[in-house]
Amino acid sequence: MFNYEATPVEAAVSAAILSPAQATRLPLQRRGSAGFTLAELVLSVGVLVLLVLLTTQLLNSAATIMTLGHRQMNADSAARELFDRMAIDFAQMVKRSDVDYYLKSSTTASDCTLCTRQRGNDQIAFYSTVPGWSSLTGAQQSPVSIVGYRIHVSADTFSNRMERLGEGLIWNGATSDRRGDGRPASVIFRAPLNPWANATNTPFDVISPDVFRFEYYYLLKNGDLSSIPWYTISSVRGMQDVAAIIVNIAVLDAKSRVLLTNSDITGLAGELPDYGGQVPGGLLAGWRTALDANRTLPRPALSSVRLYERCFHLCPTAL
Repeated sequence: MFNYEATPVEAAVSAAILSPAQATRLPLQRRGSAGFTLAELVLSVGVLVLLVLLTTQLLNSAATIMTLGHRQMNADSAARELFDRMAIDFAQMVKRSDVDYYLKSSTTASDCTLCTRQRGNDQIAFYSTVPGWSSLTGAQQSPVSIVGYRIHVSADTFSNRMERLGEGLIWNGATSDRRGDGRPASVIFRAPLNPWANATNTPFDVISPDVFRFEYYYLLKNGDLSSIPWYTISSVRGMQDVAAIIVNIAVLDAKSRVLLTNSDITGLAGELPDYGGQVPGGLLAGWRTALDANRTLPRPALSSVRLYERCFHLCPTAL
């Protein structure tokens, strides 16, 4: 009889088929720890909290910078609009020796009876060939207007805001035509220029609601800076001694105004000194010093005050 002897491989396969329980098993791998330790959790939470705090501070700083930037841009825009309007009015000023002016001066001129020293906010008025509003009818409208600038002084909703007067005049000199203050409304027959005599009936417009301080002085043709619009004799003579008018303003944006009352703003404007012979930029430096020295008003409002200065060169005088 033929005897078959299985190979070792065949014997192992047969044993696995006949006896599965005796089949060779691979050893199980040891399982590692699947969770975090308490120290790891505390460290992770601490890092997360730190990142949140840093992100919050970054966002707050960005929001503050953006807010200050927007306020700065708003103030710049308000100053630019006002200065652009002034540039047009000054460029078309009627500069003649036979017309009147309403100017600041420490002395009175023979041809400017209303040239007086102005404390605090200044006022200015002059004739200009810009169109102006007029309620007069049935008369020939002239291209000449009375133009003026001042800070509104009445304690009402327009208090401490820059306003502009632009009142059109007529040519024919009819005495029946009167301005809002009762004076003749023509160029020919006119009384000394005083547009501020009756502000309630005169056409004023709030041109810059953020401007609360207004100061100006003169650059004379001899190179001097002065609060007097002449250097030869006590006479305006059509502004022939004046080369330029230098205007300084202080601006407080609407959001910062809510931190102050009208009386606070009026008092703050009074703390900003008048022009007293300072070099260019010196007046604004004095204003900044006064703002920094203030310890009674909220610092956020004081730090929001923006100061501006511009020089308006006048065209040659036409006598």
